[in-house]
Amino acid sequence: MRQGARFAWLLCAILLPAAVAQQTALMTGRDVLQLCDRALQLMDSTKVSVPELARAGEPVAENARQALVNLRASGAQNAALIQTFLVNLRAYLALADAVPKPATLSEEGRRQFHELRDAEDGLDSYFRALLEAKDALAREPDRDALRRYAEANQKLSPPQASRPRVVFLGDSITDLWRLNEYFPADRDIVNRGIGGQITGQMLGRMKADVLDLKPTLVLVLAGTNDIARGIPLEAIENNLTMIADLAEAYKIKPLFASLLPVSDYHKDQNPGFEQTRHRPPETIRALNACMQRNCQQLYYVYVDYYSKLADSAGFLPADAGDDGLHPNAKGYRIMAPLALEAIDKVLKPPAPPAKRGAR
Repeated sequence: MRQGARFAWLLCAILLPAAVAQQTALMTGRDVLQLCDRALQLMDSTKVSVPELARAGEPVAENARQALVNLRASGAQNAALIQTFLVNLRAYLALADAVPKPATLSEEGRRQFHELRDAEDGLDSYFRALLEAKDALAREPDRDALRRYAEANQKLSPPQASRPRVVFLGDSITDLWRLNEYFPADRDIVNRGIGGQITGQMLGRMKADVLDLKPTLVLVLAGTNDIARGIPLEAIENNLTMIADLAEAYKIKPLFASLLPVSDYHKDQNPGFEQTRHRPPETIRALNACMQRNCQQLYYVYVDYYSKLADSAGFLPADAGDDGLHPNAKGYRIMAPLALEAIDKVLKPPAPPAKRGAR
């Protein structure tokens, strides 16, 4: 039964990390999109001032326009789309150099061509920084960020028999959760969340950040960053299966939390807060359904944050998360009792019913 359920788990079919953000800090994603938009405006205006360019330059301008549409949908750190935009922008500038310009070209027209070349230089610098950051990530020796908690793990005292230890393993939603403010002080609860991580990285941290700490339970909240990076659901489930198997091999009981809903309620404050583009609600629900089904089959406790946090439209309420992804204090206050109830369900199982006729 359990082996069959594990097989089902395996067959069930969520942003670049900080290194990229740091190396491209001179220009934000919003700046890049605005620069691309300005370049398209300049293409349109210079076509008017140079009639020969209107006919010759329209195809590459249209290619650049389509690249920007896709870039808005996928995010400004999509190097392939930045390159596509740049290639077409350069082709347009090459055509501008080749076609004859009217003798009456105004000073404003000349200024626009100069600004268009400046836009090319800015996008080229951003594109190169993006490639360098990706290359640095590929060569990062600490891919799973084991250094993050190395010192804290060494200083952590062994768990006491009277206070079963619980490790919260997760991404930024766990990392930002000040657990000591939401759970009783007499509980031994350890936060091992790291912002931006995917399930594969958490799997890589299992020994150092979970097994070696000798907890009784591990509560896993993971998968939203996998979805955002386009990692297939089957791969996410494979990683969660291995996390569970490792925990059980060390006699640690695994609990799995649902992914939280996301929303776009705050996108007017920041375009980056349009969360549903990268974390489609239907994909979140599909992963949650698969996790819940397999937890039932494998007798793991499933912590259903989603149902308690989702509003009537299935989104994270505007007052429960300030960016549409991460819960705020109100959101965490909803989550905490659900987590505590699940933990106690494992630590303090209900007493078996008394046998009929017993005195």
